[in-house]
Amino acid sequence: MWSPEREAEASAGGDPAGLLPPEWEEDEERMSFLFSAFKRSREVNSTDWDSKMGFWAPLVLSHSRRQGVVRLRLRDLQEAFQRKGSVPLGLATVLQDLLRRGELQRESDFMASVDSSWISWGVGVFLLKPLKWTLSNMLGDNKVPAEEVLVAVELLKEKAEEVYRLYQNSPLSSHPVVALSELSTLCANSCPDERTFYLVLLQLQKEKRVTVLEQNGEKIVKFARGPHAKVSPVNDVDVGVYQLMQSEQLLSQKVESLSQEAERCKEEARRACRSGKKQLALRSLKAKQRTEKRIEALHAKLDTVQGILDRIYASQTDQMVFNAYQAGVGALKLSMKDVTVEKAESLVDQIQELCDTQDEISQTLAGGVTNGLDFDNEELEKELDILLQDTTKEPLDLSHNPHETLYTNSVPNPRISDAELEAELEKLSLSEGGLVPSSKSPKRQLEPTL
Repeated sequence: MWSPEREAEASAGGDPAGLLPPEWEEDEERMSFLFSAFKRSREVNSTDWDSKMGFWAPLVLSHSRRQGVVRLRLRDLQEAFQRKGSVPLGLATVLQDLLRRGELQRESDFMASVDSSWISWGVGVFLLKPLKWTLSNMLGDNKVPAEEVLVAVELLKEKAEEVYRLYQNSPLSSHPVVALSELSTLCANSCPDERTFYLVLLQLQKEKRVTVLEQNGEKIVKFARGPHAKVSPVNDVDVGVYQLMQSEQLLSQKVESLSQEAERCKEEARRACRSGKKQLALRSLKAKQRTEKRIEALHAKLDTVQGILDRIYASQTDQMVFNAYQAGVGALKLSMKDVTVEKAESLVDQIQELCDTQDEISQTLAGGVTNGLDFDNEELEKELDILLQDTTKEPLDLSHNPHETLYTNSVPNPRISDAELEAELEKLSLSEGGLVPSSKSPKRQLEPTL
């Protein structure tokens, strides 16, 4: 069974949706069933009804998403899903079910649901409903006319979010107010037609992210400052900044036009010189100088306007910083509401008291382990000396040098001075036989003369 999740896996073919389920070409019997009309009521055969609806409903919405459109018509869908000269007979029922579930909405109903005083700017763009549609609704006929425009609600929300991000990432976002014509140019690739563009603006206005105002015969759009903020009404500051921006644009265009005119005068003077027409060349140069002076004057005015705009932008930034500081101070006050220096000192004293109590408890428990027996340090030191004396009586293990044997006396050797060592060496050198002990002879332990 086909599902929308398979869109990322399948390759795009020549079909209108960019993706059709495998059975579209492979299973004639199933496609014949899917192209047939629905039963009059779901209760007749709920399995067949749900199978067809589960196939066509996601395919219709997937087709619209891949086409980048939010407006649907029954006639367009029938033409898009033709197969071997046949059209799906149940598409009208599918659209009715999507309308019932709220996934689709009539374009006229959507416009009426938006509480806006500026829908009038769409006159000439949005067509009035034919009389037969109005009558059919009044009489309770839920059939979808082939030419009636339906809006895919979720797709419209996605498109509105796309346009909002597009504006935020553009140079137009330097100020929240922008001309409707400039915004339309910016969104030309995202919105395939003017009606879609206006529907997107209505959705953004419904979400309170934009508001539209007509000023001096020109429509301007104001955006909310942040992705989660609500737009505020257009005020005098917004209108003034917008007028300054328009003046800056007009002055820049005028400077560009005069620059081209000065260049043209210069070229005319050059051609007149080549032709030997000195007076004509002088007139052209004078015209060039007059144009350059006008350019200098316009540059001065343009600098003034840009300076004012820079100050306004700086003040707006300062206001944002001030609001952030104010919010931070408020949050800090709330977080420190029940904290005082006296409470902090009292808390520290309590912690110290608990630590002292814990130390006393630990000492008490450690003393209880010895069953109340106290040991005398002097007696312990005496016992340690006895153990040390016993260990000196045992011969040292010198297994690392088996040729040398060292015997120890039970009497500790006193400290021997250098003079005594020299005297002992002289005795050894004058020993019997006049022989001096060889270095190879076994070593003897020097014992003190008692």
